[in-house]
Order: sequence, then C-alpha cells, then structure tokens
Amino acid sequence: MNFQMEKSPSQGMLSNDVCDVLIIGAGVVGCAMARRFTLEGARVAILEKATDILDGASKANSAILHTGFDAPPGSIELACIREGYREYQEIYKGMGLVKEDCGAHVVAWSSNEVDNLEGIHAQAHENGVMDVRLISAKQLQNAEPNLSTKALAAIAVPRESIIDPWSAPYAYLAQAQKNGAEVFLSAGVSGGKFDSGIWTLSTTRGTIKAKHVINCAGLYGDLVEEAVLGEANFQITPRKGQFVVFDKAASKLVNSVILPVPTSRTIGIVVFRTVFGNLAVGPTAEDQQSRCDASVDEDAVKALIADGIAKIPDLKDMPITALYAGLRPASELKEYRILPQAKKNWISVGGIRSTGLSGALGIAQHVFKLYQKMGLKHKKLKNPMVPIANVLAEKAHRDWQRKDHGDIICHCEMVSEREIKRALEEPLPARSLAGLKRQTRVTMGRCQGFYCTARLAELTKDHFETPLSEKI
Repeated sequence: MNFQMEKSPSQGMLSNDVCDVLIIGAGVVGCAMARRFTLEGARVAILEKATDILDGASKANSAILHTGFDAPPGSIELACIREGYREYQEIYKGMGLVKEDCGAHVVAWSSNEVDNLEGIHAQAHENGVMDVRLISAKQLQNAEPNLSTKALAAIAVPRESIIDPWSAPYAYLAQAQKNGAEVFLSAGVSGGKFDSGIWTLSTTRGTIKAKHVINCAGLYGDLVEEAVLGEANFQITPRKGQFVVFDKAASKLVNSVILPVPTSRTIGIVVFRTVFGNLAVGPTAEDQQSRCDASVDEDAVKALIADGIAKIPDLKDMPITALYAGLRPASELKEYRILPQAKKNWISVGGIRSTGLSGALGIAQHVFKLYQKMGLKHKKLKNPMVPIANVLAEKAHRDWQRKDHGDIICHCEMVSEREIKRALEEPLPARSLAGLKRQTRVTMGRCQGFYCTARLAELTKDHFETPLSEKI
C-alpha cells in the first residue's frame, strides 16, 4: 500500500489508494485489530481522531490481565478473554512486554457475599478456569497478612496477572505498522458512502477509501455509525470509573489483586498493585452523558480512600500520589456488541467495557473469523517483524540502568532523556504530554511534574501540537 504521508502520522493528506481494511479508533482494541489483520496479510489503515493513540477509554484502566473466570458463561466476552489471555501468554516475552503473576482473591465481607462465593466458584469452573478455589478467612490471612481481619472468606484465582496498560497496545500497533499498516492520527470520521463495494470515509484530514470498515471507536462508536451508516447498532452511555493511586510504599501491603464480590452491574472496587510500583483503589461506576468529562470529585475520592483503608488498614498512613478517572464505553446491553453487516462490508465492535485490555487480542481473532465468513481471505505473513516494547515496569531493567541514557528528566519515575527523545521521534511519536506520559511515565510520580515540566518544555519544543510552554 503506497500511502503518501509526511513524517508524522498526524500530518499530511490521506491517500487515494484503497486498503483492504480500515479500522476506526486506535484504542487497545483497534491496535490489536490492526495487528491481527496485518499479520493475516490484509492491507490495513487505522484512523484515530485524537493526536495520540489510546486517548479515549484505553487511557485509564486497572491494567489487570483477566482469566475470564467471572465472565458470562458461553458469551463472546468469555471466548475473547480466554483467547486474549492465551495469545498474550504466547507473545509477551518475544515483544518485551511485562506480566506479573500475582493472582487475585475475590473477598467476601458480609454473610450475603459469602453465600455468593459458591456460585462464582462454580461459574469459574464452568468457564474452564479450574484452578480457582474457595479458601477460608485463615487461608486468606496467610496469603494477605495486611488485609483487614473483617474479611470472612474468599476465592483464590491464581492466574490473574497485572500488565502495563499502554506498552502492550503500543506494541500491537507498532507491529502492524512495521509490517505495512498505516496509521493516521488527528483524523476524526465525519461521514461516508458505500458504492460498488468500496467505502469512502470523510475525515477531518480528507477522504480515505477501503473495501471493509471495522468500527472500534469506543466511546464514540455509536456516533460514528450514525454519521456513516445513518443509524447505530448500539447506544453508548459512558460509565466513569474514578481511581486513587497511593504512594509506591503502599504496594508492599498486598500480594495479589483484591477483588470484591461483583454485582450484576459492575465488578466493584478493586485494590491492586500496578507494574509501575504503586497501589491503586477503584474504579467507581457512574453513568453520565458526557463522553469527555473524566474529572474526579471529592466525594468519590473520599469514598475510595475509605474503602481502601477498610480493606487494608495500613493505607491510612500512606500518601496519595495521584487521582484519575476513565470512561468506559458501556452500552444498553452488558455483552460485547460485535455486529457484522456483510452487505455493507462493515463490522461494529462496541460496548467493550472493563475487560477490553484482557480481551483485545481475542476480540481481534474473533472479528477476523467473522471477516473470513464473509468469504474474505489473505496470504498470511511469513516471519513478520516483531518490535520490542519500551518496558516501564518497576521490576524491569529500565533505560536509566543502561549506559549513555543522558540526564534523568523525571526523578520520581526515573525517566531518562533518551527515553523522552525516543518517544518523540519513533514511528508512533508522542504529540502531547498525555501521549508522552503513556510512552514514558514522565510526570506521573510523586511530584506530578512539579520539578521536570520546565525541562520537558525544552525537550518537546516543536514536537507537540500544543506546545507545553503554553500550559506552564
């Protein structure tokens, strides 16, 4: 495919060439989709309306790699989580990605919740996660000595893991890009027409043509369909999830992910370590109309802190590093809304809520099978190029530990000058502070950028679409 582009994927005109598959949305699902279709031999292009990838629902999640033990039995979600988990296990070492096998505990805090554990245990076994087991309060206390003694019983889920929520999708899209896919940022979709088997989509950067379209637009998926198809197959109601991030010293207080007994609406408040060395509590679950309001509010933060302390009493003495919120693209139905329209060469991938990170690779596999059922096939790539991710995990061998890394720009997160420059110059360059954070973790530590922002403004001059100096 011979797209005419300038150096940055957020600049220049789009192409008049016709790609096989055009993916709308560069969140974690869109990135995984681009990788799968590219590896299968399709000519792929991906459109993202934001300046950087992962700028919607994917920018804020709990970064837990789920086994699917509590997914609805027989659902597409379960199948995608299981396949996503399996494929991540296969590829993460070769791509330099991180995975910490900490396990999880579903903890019951009331007699009613204790009664519900048996059903969750049975569901896990029905879902094929056979190592899940019921444990007593004493066994739980041995596994988690800092947990409140008010915990009554639990389910142990040994194979739940924590991963880097951003390095993984960056690596997925980087592999697609290295093997021929094209990425167009700052290219929001505003309309389109389907004529003689070819889609022509209108974007903020011009038009682009494709034989097939896969809508992975997340929080805006239904609006994209209304603009292009005239009607949407699903309706998105954004669900806000707020989080509190405690200082890195707090991560020593838990060994596993502490899960609540879920309700029919939400998984509930989780206490979890991150691969970056922090401990977080969240998310909340608040439906709202705004698709961009990711603010945090005082009452929710207080409730999260109280919930964390109730479960881990020693958190009361721990400082808080950060507060953040993310929006999940909940739809009117709980299940994934993966809906093919063969006559229109269109596949909708909507309603991917909290399990999107775990299920992304499996969702991409599932959608490719739907594509094949339309009678479409390509010649699978032989020996595709595999990029190595920039690993940011606390326990990994970081760039600051290597030679010639230049100055340490962010001392809280030990981000080197070389890491900053690499993120600004690579094929998926950071074009905003938010994008740079996801690629390096700069300004995400204790001081939240107080000491390093001025130096960052110098390094990022002429790289950001909105100069950092204008925000200081």
